[in-house]
Amino acid sequence: MRATEPAGNRSTLAHQVRYALRHPGRVPAHARRAARDAWLRLRYRDHISYYRAVMASDAARSAEAAVGHNPSREAWARIGRMQFDYLVGHGLQPRHRMLEIGCGNLRAGRLFIDHLDAGHYYGIDISPHILLAAQDTLVAEGLQSKMPYLALADDLTFAFLPDAHFDVVHAHSVFSHSPPHVIEECFAHVGRILAPGGFFDFTFDRTEGEEHQVLHEDFYYRTRTLTELAAKHGLDARFMDDWEKLPHRQSKMRVTAAPDRARTVGS
Repeated sequence: MRATEPAGNRSTLAHQVRYALRHPGRVPAHARRAARDAWLRLRYRDHISYYRAVMASDAARSAEAAVGHNPSREAWARIGRMQFDYLVGHGLQPRHRMLEIGCGNLRAGRLFIDHLDAGHYYGIDISPHILLAAQDTLVAEGLQSKMPYLALADDLTFAFLPDAHFDVVHAHSVFSHSPPHVIEECFAHVGRILAPGGFFDFTFDRTEGEEHQVLHEDFYYRTRTLTELAAKHGLDARFMDDWEKLPHRQSKMRVTAAPDRARTVGS
Protein backbone atom coordinates (compact mmCIF):
# COMPACT_ATOMS: atom_id res chain seq x y z
CA MET A 1 0.00 0.00 0.00
CA ARG A 2 1.23 3.48 -0.86
CA ALA A 3 0.34 6.77 0.80
CA THR A 4 -2.18 7.42 -2.00
CA GLU A 5 -4.30 4.59 -0.59
CA PRO A 6 -5.79 5.61 2.77
CA ALA A 7 -6.07 2.78 5.26
CA GLY A 8 -9.26 1.00 6.14
CA ASN A 9 -10.07 0.19 9.74
CA ARG A 10 -7.30 -2.17 10.81
CA SER A 11 -8.64 -2.54 14.33
CA THR A 12 -11.71 -4.60 13.34
CA LEU A 13 -11.83 -8.33 13.90
CA ALA A 14 -12.77 -8.87 10.26
CA HIS A 15 -9.63 -7.07 9.07
CA GLN A 16 -7.45 -9.02 11.48
CA VAL A 17 -8.87 -12.35 10.33
CA ARG A 18 -8.39 -11.46 6.64
CA TYR A 19 -4.83 -10.28 7.36
CA ALA A 20 -4.01 -13.49 9.24
CA LEU A 21 -5.33 -15.63 6.39
CA ARG A 22 -3.30 -13.67 3.81
CA HIS A 23 -0.11 -13.50 5.92
CA PRO A 24 -0.04 -16.50 8.28
CA GLY A 25 3.71 -16.14 8.76
CA ARG A 26 3.23 -12.74 10.39
CA VAL A 27 0.74 -13.92 13.01
CA PRO A 28 3.34 -14.92 15.65
CA ALA A 29 5.05 -11.52 15.48
CA HIS A 30 1.71 -9.72 15.84
CA ALA A 31 0.78 -11.94 18.78
CA ARG A 32 4.04 -10.99 20.48
CA ARG A 33 3.30 -7.30 19.90
CA ALA A 34 -0.21 -7.73 21.31
CA ALA A 35 1.14 -9.45 24.42
CA ARG A 36 3.74 -6.72 24.88
CA ASP A 37 1.09 -4.06 24.43
CA ALA A 38 -1.12 -5.59 27.12
CA TRP A 39 1.77 -5.85 29.58
CA LEU A 40 3.10 -2.33 28.99
CA ARG A 41 -0.34 -0.75 29.22
CA LEU A 42 -0.71 -2.28 32.68
CA ARG A 43 2.63 -0.79 33.74
CA TYR A 44 2.43 2.65 32.11
CA ARG A 45 -0.73 4.73 32.17
CA ASP A 46 0.50 7.77 30.19
CA HIS A 47 1.28 7.40 26.50
CA ILE A 48 4.80 8.85 26.53
CA SER A 49 5.99 6.41 29.18
CA TYR A 50 4.25 3.57 27.36
CA TYR A 51 5.81 4.34 24.00
CA ARG A 52 9.24 4.95 25.55
CA ALA A 53 9.03 1.36 26.83
CA VAL A 54 8.00 0.16 23.35
CA MET A 55 11.07 1.82 21.86
CA ALA A 56 13.32 0.33 24.53
CA SER A 57 11.95 -3.10 23.65
CA ASP A 58 12.50 -2.56 19.93
CA ALA A 59 15.95 -1.04 20.43
CA ALA A 60 17.00 -4.18 22.27
CA ARG A 61 16.66 -5.95 18.89
CA SER A 62 18.30 -3.17 16.85
CA ALA A 63 18.31 0.62 16.64
CA GLU A 64 16.78 0.35 13.16
CA ALA A 65 13.85 -1.67 14.54
CA ALA A 66 13.12 1.13 17.01
CA VAL A 67 12.58 3.64 14.19
CA GLY A 68 10.55 1.36 11.93
CA HIS A 69 9.08 -2.14 12.04
CA ASN A 70 11.44 -3.22 9.26
CA PRO A 71 14.93 -3.44 10.76
CA SER A 72 16.68 -3.63 7.36
CA ARG A 73 19.64 -1.26 7.20
CA GLU A 74 18.92 -0.68 3.52
CA ALA A 75 15.34 0.38 4.24
CA TRP A 76 16.57 2.58 7.10
CA ALA A 77 18.95 4.43 4.77
CA ARG A 78 16.45 4.65 1.91
CA ILE A 79 13.67 6.19 4.02
CA GLY A 80 16.11 8.64 5.59
CA ARG A 81 17.28 9.74 2.14
CA MET A 82 13.67 10.18 1.00
CA GLN A 83 12.95 12.56 3.88
CA PHE A 84 16.14 14.52 3.24
CA ASP A 85 15.65 14.87 -0.51
CA TYR A 86 12.07 16.02 0.01
CA LEU A 87 12.96 18.83 2.39
CA VAL A 88 15.95 19.98 0.35
CA GLY A 89 13.63 20.05 -2.65
CA HIS A 90 11.34 22.28 -0.60
CA GLY A 91 14.05 24.81 0.15
CA LEU A 92 15.99 23.57 3.17
CA GLN A 93 19.25 25.51 3.12
CA PRO A 94 22.43 25.16 5.23
CA ARG A 95 21.70 28.43 7.06
CA HIS A 96 18.32 27.25 8.31
CA ARG A 97 17.76 26.06 11.86
CA MET A 98 15.97 22.76 12.12
CA LEU A 99 14.22 20.86 14.90
CA GLU A 100 13.56 17.18 14.36
CA ILE A 101 10.90 15.72 16.67
CA GLY A 102 11.49 12.01 17.18
CA CYS A 103 14.98 12.14 15.71
CA GLY A 104 15.59 8.47 16.53
CA ASN A 105 19.03 7.18 15.66
CA LEU A 106 19.36 9.87 12.96
CA ARG A 107 17.93 7.90 10.05
CA ALA A 108 17.41 11.22 8.24
CA GLY A 109 19.10 13.40 10.84
CA ARG A 110 22.60 12.36 9.78
CA LEU A 111 21.88 13.83 6.34
CA PHE A 112 20.31 16.98 7.75
CA ILE A 113 23.27 17.49 10.09
CA ASP A 114 25.74 17.15 7.23
CA HIS A 115 23.74 19.61 5.11
CA LEU A 116 23.14 22.28 7.75
CA ASP A 117 25.63 24.73 9.22
CA ALA A 118 27.28 23.64 12.45
CA GLY A 119 24.95 23.91 15.44
CA HIS A 120 21.82 24.33 13.31
CA TYR A 121 20.32 20.88 13.92
CA TYR A 122 18.38 20.09 17.10
CA GLY A 123 17.00 16.60 17.60
CA ILE A 124 14.68 15.48 20.40
CA ASP A 125 13.36 12.06 21.29
CA ILE A 126 11.54 10.41 24.19
CA SER A 127 13.91 7.43 24.26
CA PRO A 128 17.31 7.59 26.00
CA HIS A 129 18.20 4.27 24.32
CA ILE A 130 17.70 5.69 20.84
CA LEU A 131 19.59 8.90 21.64
CA LEU A 132 22.60 6.80 22.60
CA ALA A 133 22.26 5.08 19.22
CA ALA A 134 22.09 8.55 17.63
CA GLN A 135 25.47 9.36 19.18
CA ASP A 136 26.86 6.18 17.63
CA THR A 137 25.54 7.33 14.23
CA LEU A 138 27.28 10.69 14.65
CA VAL A 139 30.58 8.90 15.26
CA ALA A 140 30.09 6.45 12.40
CA GLU A 141 29.30 9.30 9.99
CA GLY A 142 32.12 11.55 11.25
CA LEU A 143 29.72 14.42 12.04
CA GLN A 144 31.11 15.52 15.41
CA SER A 145 32.33 18.87 14.06
CA LYS A 146 28.75 19.81 13.10
CA MET A 147 27.90 20.04 16.82
CA PRO A 148 24.26 18.90 16.64
CA TYR A 149 22.08 19.13 19.73
CA LEU A 150 20.44 15.91 20.90
CA ALA A 151 18.02 16.17 23.80
CA LEU A 152 15.68 13.89 25.73
CA ALA A 153 12.08 15.13 25.82
CA ASP A 154 9.15 14.10 28.00
CA ASP A 155 6.43 16.01 26.16
CA LEU A 156 5.82 18.23 23.12
CA THR A 157 5.52 21.60 24.83
CA PHE A 158 9.06 22.59 23.75
CA ALA A 159 9.30 24.64 26.94
CA PHE A 160 13.12 24.52 26.96
CA LEU A 161 13.44 25.85 23.39
CA PRO A 162 13.54 29.54 22.36
CA ASP A 163 10.80 31.55 20.69
CA ALA A 164 10.77 32.02 16.89
CA HIS A 165 13.97 30.03 16.42
CA PHE A 166 13.40 27.18 13.94
CA ASP A 167 12.92 27.64 10.20
CA VAL A 168 11.94 23.98 9.79
CA VAL A 169 10.38 21.60 12.29
CA HIS A 170 10.14 18.00 11.14
CA ALA A 171 8.40 14.92 12.57
CA HIS A 172 8.50 11.67 10.60
CA SER A 173 6.53 8.68 11.94
CA VAL A 174 5.71 10.48 15.19
CA PHE A 175 2.01 11.30 14.85
CA SER A 176 1.44 7.80 13.47
CA HIS A 177 2.22 6.61 17.01
CA SER A 178 0.48 9.45 18.87
CA PRO A 179 -3.03 9.72 20.36
CA PRO A 180 -4.99 12.95 19.74
CA HIS A 181 -3.98 14.71 22.97
CA VAL A 182 -0.27 14.39 22.13
CA ILE A 183 -0.81 15.87 18.66
CA GLU A 184 -2.85 18.70 20.11
CA GLU A 185 -0.13 19.45 22.65
CA CYS A 186 2.32 19.78 19.78
CA PHE A 187 0.01 22.06 17.78
CA ALA A 188 -0.58 24.22 20.86
CA HIS A 189 3.14 24.97 21.22
CA VAL A 190 4.92 24.53 17.90
CA GLY A 191 3.85 27.96 16.62
CA ARG A 192 5.86 29.64 19.37
CA ILE A 193 9.16 28.12 18.27
CA LEU A 194 8.68 28.60 14.51
CA ALA A 195 10.66 31.46 13.00
CA PRO A 196 8.73 33.89 10.77
CA GLY A 197 8.03 32.09 7.53
CA GLY A 198 8.99 28.72 9.00
CA PHE A 199 7.04 25.49 8.59
CA PHE A 200 6.37 22.24 10.40
CA ASP A 201 6.18 19.04 8.33
CA PHE A 202 4.81 15.82 9.78
CA THR A 203 3.71 12.44 8.49
CA PHE A 204 0.68 10.50 9.68
CA ASP A 205 -1.21 7.30 8.94
CA ARG A 206 -4.20 8.40 6.90
CA THR A 207 -7.70 7.00 6.77
CA GLU A 208 -10.73 8.59 5.20
CA GLY A 209 -13.02 6.22 7.08
CA GLU A 210 -13.37 5.67 10.80
CA GLU A 211 -10.41 6.88 12.83
CA HIS A 212 -8.89 4.10 14.88
CA GLN A 213 -5.82 2.66 16.53
CA VAL A 214 -4.10 -0.72 16.40
CA LEU A 215 -2.95 -1.88 19.81
CA HIS A 216 -1.73 1.33 21.46
CA GLU A 217 1.05 1.89 18.94
CA ASP A 218 -0.46 2.87 15.58
CA PHE A 219 -3.04 5.63 15.09
CA TYR A 220 -5.01 6.45 11.92
CA TYR A 221 -6.44 9.94 11.30
CA ARG A 222 -8.55 11.70 8.71
CA THR A 223 -6.84 14.64 7.03
CA ARG A 224 -9.71 16.93 8.01
CA THR A 225 -9.31 16.06 11.68
CA LEU A 226 -5.70 17.23 11.73
CA THR A 227 -6.44 20.33 9.62
CA GLU A 228 -9.18 21.41 12.02
CA LEU A 229 -7.07 20.64 15.09
CA ALA A 230 -4.25 22.79 13.73
CA ALA A 231 -6.66 25.65 12.96
CA LYS A 232 -7.87 25.53 16.56
CA HIS A 233 -4.37 26.68 17.54
CA GLY A 234 -3.94 29.36 14.89
CA LEU A 235 -2.11 27.15 12.40
CA ASP A 236 -2.71 26.57 8.72
CA ALA A 237 -2.29 22.90 7.73
CA ARG A 238 -2.25 21.67 4.15
CA PHE A 239 -1.94 18.24 2.61
CA MET A 240 1.32 17.71 0.69
CA ASP A 241 0.22 16.10 -2.58
CA ASP A 242 3.73 15.77 -4.00
CA TRP A 243 4.75 13.50 -1.09
CA GLU A 244 2.01 11.09 -2.20
CA LYS A 245 4.04 10.29 -5.32
CA LEU A 246 6.82 8.78 -3.21
CA PRO A 247 6.95 5.12 -2.11
CA HIS A 248 5.92 5.62 1.50
CA ARG A 249 2.90 4.32 3.42
CA GLN A 250 2.28 7.52 5.40
CA SER A 251 0.94 10.87 4.19
CA LYS A 252 2.43 14.28 4.93
CA MET A 253 1.06 17.66 5.99
CA ARG A 254 2.69 21.06 6.38
CA VAL A 255 1.77 23.50 9.13
CA THR A 256 2.51 27.22 9.18
CA ALA A 257 1.36 30.12 11.30
CA ALA A 258 -1.71 31.13 9.30
CA PRO A 259 -0.58 34.66 8.23
CA ASP A 260 2.81 33.33 7.09
CA ARG A 261 1.70 30.68 4.64
CA ALA A 262 2.79 32.68 1.59
CA ARG A 263 6.26 33.21 3.06
CA THR A 264 7.27 29.67 3.91
CA VAL A 265 10.92 28.69 3.59
CA GLY A 266 10.42 26.65 0.44
CA SER A 267 8.11 29.08 -1.37
